[in-house]
Amino acid sequence: FVRWQRGERPDGRDSLAHQVAPETHWPELRVLVLVVSGEKKQVGSTAGMQTSVDTSPLLKHRAEVVVPERLALMIRHIHERDFEGFGQLTMQDSNQFHATCLDTFPPIFYLNDLSRHIIALAHRFNAHHGRTKVAYTFDAGPNAVIFTLADTVAEFVEVVRRSFP
Repeated sequence: FVRWQRGERPDGRDSLAHQVAPETHWPELRVLVLVVSGEKKQVGSTAGMQTSVDTSPLLKHRAEVVVPERLALMIRHIHERDFEGFGQLTMQDSNQFHATCLDTFPPIFYLNDLSRHIIALAHRFNAHHGRTKVAYTFDAGPNAVIFTLADTVAEFVEVVRRSFP
């Protein structure tokens, strides 16, 4: 579990990762990757980020206000092994990242229909259980990264298999 510290250099060589908890801190936490597309992105991550920096007012607000608040909360959720808090914040942050992509001009579409179906599936799964048992995040692409706990993996994998035969 690390926290990224942005550097000052344009090439990012002075960026650092600081450990907030050792890798053994949360042994029940599992990460699944649902690959929905191996195709090359229409807009690469670096070009997309630069366009967002140049055109998205939401990105500036996100960087200055939202991310610092969420970072403190996320570190607390990790330290407390609070999966519900961790999961909800992970999904909210992923959603806002993609909202920023839509706020970019011209807008950037990294998610596809299958990505959106996975998002809906995660919310239905959690609603069925009455609490957050799985969490999704998407970076600059359509593939889902799913966080869950060890005791939920088999059930969620089966739900995914049945939902996407």
